[in-house]
Amino acid sequence: MAINNNIIVGLDIGTTKVCAIVGQMAENGKINVLGMGKAPSQGGVSRGMVANVAKAVTAIQTAVEEAIKQSQVNIKTVFVGIAGHHIKSLQHRGTLSRKQWDVEITEDELNKLEAEMENLALSPGLEILHVLPQEYRIDGEEGIKDPVGRVGVRVECNYHIITGETSAAKTIFMAVRRAGLEIADLIVEPVASAAAVLSEPEMEAGVALVDIGGGTTDICIFDDGAIRHTAIIPIGGDRITKDLQEAFGILKDQAEFVKVNYGSCYPTEAMKNEVVVVPGLPGRAPKEISLYAISQVIRARVEDIIQKVDFEIVVSGIRNKLAGGIVLTGGGSSMKDITQLFNYFIGLEVHIGSPGQRLGKGMIDEVRNPMYATSIGLVLKGFELAQKHQHLELNNEIISKEEPVVERVSDPFLDEIVAEAPMSNGQIDISDTPEGKKGGFGIFTGSWLGGKNGLLKGINDWMKEGEDFHE
Repeated sequence: MAINNNIIVGLDIGTTKVCAIVGQMAENGKINVLGMGKAPSQGGVSRGMVANVAKAVTAIQTAVEEAIKQSQVNIKTVFVGIAGHHIKSLQHRGTLSRKQWDVEITEDELNKLEAEMENLALSPGLEILHVLPQEYRIDGEEGIKDPVGRVGVRVECNYHIITGETSAAKTIFMAVRRAGLEIADLIVEPVASAAAVLSEPEMEAGVALVDIGGGTTDICIFDDGAIRHTAIIPIGGDRITKDLQEAFGILKDQAEFVKVNYGSCYPTEAMKNEVVVVPGLPGRAPKEISLYAISQVIRARVEDIIQKVDFEIVVSGIRNKLAGGIVLTGGGSSMKDITQLFNYFIGLEVHIGSPGQRLGKGMIDEVRNPMYATSIGLVLKGFELAQKHQHLELNNEIISKEEPVVERVSDPFLDEIVAEAPMSNGQIDISDTPEGKKGGFGIFTGSWLGGKNGLLKGINDWMKEGEDFHE
């Protein structure tokens, strides 16, 4: 099936950044990234949930416009991630009674059984986001993964059902539609990250994916190839940044710079002899901060995250089945020595996972970084859903080749800064870096790429028309 030129767009509306990735399915089943755009959330998103619609709209517009200019694809429909502490999961069994045992079970019958799960009674204000089959049982025979083509009278299936608050979903719809786009589907972020990072052997063996983002830590636990537990912890990398900011009385941008470039999850004695010199406020002296003290603050918060992750692993009931251990991904997984700290407290094998294994000959190697696991996963899940539900209207079209390609504006994020700061006598003086000379560390230097002829031309007129919002 041709899915609108095989082009899918994933939109990750995160706490620290909004990222849009344009992907095209290659013949080998991998994703070729045609373009990407990103923008700071600027307070529009908090703990994975849209908190300020206006700011979120601006960030979405910026990211999408940059993705359009780089990919030369006219973006109209996107697959969007949803996160937040309101995301919960439950298990439920569905049953299908068949009249003729000697007639083969069809895909349509399984889809009908799955659709019935959408009618489960939930608490007011909640809605079902995903219905994920785990394993089937036919006439008492258990452990069947693919019942299509088999025969039997009674077909049962255990489902993993993920729910979320209706208000959170509607707020996302509102922000995306005000940005001039349509949502093909909402995808729970840990499910997306797992699709980008985990291999089939890992999911079969049993593995816990832990995606440490800016505002949340997302968990998705697999065993025997199926999702057994999902959870979202409302703590992420920005909480560590805030801890550093409060502990040492420095600016947020400075705290982020120090965390990314000089932070560690394991304080050592050698760190006591090294300090970072942070520029003071105008008219005030610079501050000297011990690397040991920085690592102590970071370790305390990471331990907090680890304890909550360990609790969710225990709740899943399959801690002893996780032969694949723990796979860390997301921007927070880049913190120095974080795998050792996870291994020390939880006792399972830990390694970093990146979405590179699912990517083809994309134009942008940057997206192979673990911080883009959710964004790439949204594209992958988008293709999966588009193939399953052929009625989806995506309408993402390649712009005429005659139109000039606009070069992407450099807009480096703080955690991608590779600063070569001078060091002398155990002192690292970040005031000598380009960021330090500004008296701070301006994370984002790009500007709005829109214009009177851009994608969002006329959106203000559309908003004035007062078009009703429909879920």
